[in-house]
Parts: sequence; C-alpha cells; structure tokens
Amino acid sequence: MLVVALAGSIGSAAAHPHVWVTAASELVYAPDGSITGVRHAWTFDDMFSTYALQGIETKTKGVYTREELAPLAQTNVESLKEFAFFTFAKADGKKQRFVDPVDYYLEYKDTALVLHFTLPFKTPFKTKQLALEVFDPTFFVDFGLQKKDPIRLVGAPASRTTAIERPSDGAATAQKIGEDNFMDGGANANFGAMFANKITVNCP
Repeated sequence: MLVVALAGSIGSAAAHPHVWVTAASELVYAPDGSITGVRHAWTFDDMFSTYALQGIETKTKGVYTREELAPLAQTNVESLKEFAFFTFAKADGKKQRFVDPVDYYLEYKDTALVLHFTLPFKTPFKTKQLALEVFDPTFFVDFGLQKKDPIRLVGAPASRTTAIERPSDGAATAQKIGEDNFMDGGANANFGAMFANKITVNCP
C-alpha cells in the first residue's frame, strides 16, 4: 500500500501530521568532487510501521526479511515520486533535479520500518554551496533529522563543511488548523515548508 494512502486511512479527521519520520541522509560524491546523489534512511513511527505491516506474510512471526518487504518497498518508492521524494536541492541557488531512485529497500528494525533509497542527481555537479531540504509541503508527514550524525558526506573532499538547521515543532500549530485547510490547495497547503530540515554544504 502507498505510504501516504496508508497513513490517510488511519483517520482522515485527525489533525496533521499523520506520519512521523526520523531521517538520516548521505551526500554521495564522485572521485572528481562532484555530487552524484542523496542517500536516505527514513525510520517511520511505530504506529505507522505496525499498520503498514498488516497482511504481509512472513516465514518467522515478527521477523520481516528484506525480500519479504520488497513489494512494499517498491510501492512506497513509486508512490513517493508524486511528491518529489520530499527532497529538494539547490546548487548555488539553482534547483537540481533527481532521477528515479535506486538501491531501495525496507528493513524492520527495533519495531520500526526503515526505508532506504538513493536519489541520483540527473546531472552530477560541483558547487560552492549546496542547500538540501527534506520536508512534506502539506505537513502530512513530519520529518525530523536524527539527533546523531543526521548528514554524512561520502567521498567528499576534506574541505567541505556542513551546517544544519532543524525546524521547530510544527505539530502543535497544525493541531489548531482544520484538515480542510491542507486539502485541495487550501491556505495551508505549503505549511510544511515552514518546518523543513535544512542542510547546507559549503566548499571554500
């Protein structure tokens, strides 16, 4: 079932957000110093994980292998394309585009589902500053960066530095906003942008 469809069926009358994700990301560099893609690991909240696993047959009760979760992983990744994978990047202020994800899979760890996938950039590039944001514009999904090492640079030159801007908690504010305001291009359709996780990578 779709990531968002699953969450939406839990209860359309509930206030935003519906799903909570703890995110960790890696920026992948080529040997020449160009950035080739973003590698994500998203851990879903326990309630959503339990709901998503309903109906999945396993050989061992309570144990879900990567192979058993493969159909769900594929459907999740395909459904996320509609939402631009909640990942937005700019190089020196210019928007960068991604191609379809690769190396995607789900794992079941500590009672939670973790979705792993890599988003290659359409064209690898070098830049003085990369701005990367992870968020759901509609705030249907609440993304939070994990506390320890939320961003890693893989294969990057030593001169690169990173800065992280974590959003304040938007859930409390969303509780006061009616569901209709998030639907069909309502006044708060881009509410989630206020709570984007912002990662900046600088090259001196």
